[in-house]
Amino acid sequence: MRRTDPEGHDAVGHGPVRYGPHLPDDGLPVLPELAAVLASAADRPQAEPVGGGPGLTAAASGYWHRRGLPAEPGRVAAAPGAHALLVALTAALGGDVLVPRPCAAWWAPDARLLGRRVFHVPTPAESGGVPDPYALLETVRRVRAEGGDPRLLVLAVADDPTGTVAPPELLHETVEAAAGEGLHLVSDETWRDTLHDPHATVVLSPAEMLPERVTVVTDLAGGLLPPAWPAAVARFPASAAGGGLHARVLDVLTALGAGVAAPVAAAAGYALDEPEPVTARRSAVVRLHARVAAALHAAVVDAGATARPPQAGRHLYADLGPLRDALGAEGVGDAQELEDFLSARLGLPAPGGHRFGDDLAALRVRLSTGPLLGAVPDADGGGRDDVGRVDVLTSPDPLELPHVRRALTALGSVFGGLRDAQRWEPPR
Repeated sequence: MRRTDPEGHDAVGHGPVRYGPHLPDDGLPVLPELAAVLASAADRPQAEPVGGGPGLTAAASGYWHRRGLPAEPGRVAAAPGAHALLVALTAALGGDVLVPRPCAAWWAPDARLLGRRVFHVPTPAESGGVPDPYALLETVRRVRAEGGDPRLLVLAVADDPTGTVAPPELLHETVEAAAGEGLHLVSDETWRDTLHDPHATVVLSPAEMLPERVTVVTDLAGGLLPPAWPAAVARFPASAAGGGLHARVLDVLTALGAGVAAPVAAAAGYALDEPEPVTARRSAVVRLHARVAAALHAAVVDAGATARPPQAGRHLYADLGPLRDALGAEGVGDAQELEDFLSARLGLPAPGGHRFGDDLAALRVRLSTGPLLGAVPDADGGGRDDVGRVDVLTSPDPLELPHVRRALTALGSVFGGLRDAQRWEPPR
């Protein structure tokens, strides 16, 4: 049977997953002030320097200073998306790569593109994004015993796909374990500014604990720019080794021709400076997605599936294992079939857990909140996304807007049907 993955590439049967889904967008129109900055730079004839020009690197430096992570512009690099930065870091550092299970869909393919081996390390029950420290030590021991050369650990304190935030004590233990094994850490902090409840959740960067061995990567699609404007920044250690790594990464980016487009660089610099329109919009978007994520989580759990409560970002990670018999009656026996089934029934992207390095046999799926925001039909019956989605952003009760309520009701109906079928499914 021929299948097509979310990016349109054909995959035969249950072959290896080579391509993952894009970062989930916020489902909203572009902030007008950002659009104006980008438009004002559209006539610039000069290319942005590879790694970012002075304006962009200074803005990134200020962004990290405000988060307690001092960063000199000479220790910052920009690229057209976090993919390019991770490829460059992996190429520069060499060796095998360790990642959590599950993890962001693009981490492992980017490393394998360079011919590097990737090893998944289990995460603890309470959160994703950061490996269990004891499992990390055992994986490193095993890889070395088999002749491997683990050098790089990629992790995320605010995680895609699970939407959870690692507790500080877990992060401390994992960072100490990685340091003891001589690993370099890449901390993906794309979602750190999207906490659903900042007063109840603490985000710490590994760079605060192990500054000489941590490179921080932030994709601006997480909270500052639309995904259609690719831009990401990296903060390197303020040491001689960090300077050498920064230089090697710039060499790789130059070889790839991976420069940020000048208009996008202007918009990225404006966003990283965090003027009031940007911060106000980000806060409103986070509040909106927190409410939709809570409703989505309630619908999934009410149906008998399990999911960690989402704490950040625009997604949650659900385990439909408790509904296996009902899904089996629908011809669903693994994550790829679950992806096909839910994507068709919901009319929304529902990438299976195998996209994120999870076991194919596990019935896990990432659900995103952006597509649930819907659109208001115009007079001709077509969808007007900008109108509908601005209404969602400004409404005092967005869950009660008709198009959002319909989307949540439809999702609840699909999951509720599985719950009811599971109750009546005879034991096997």
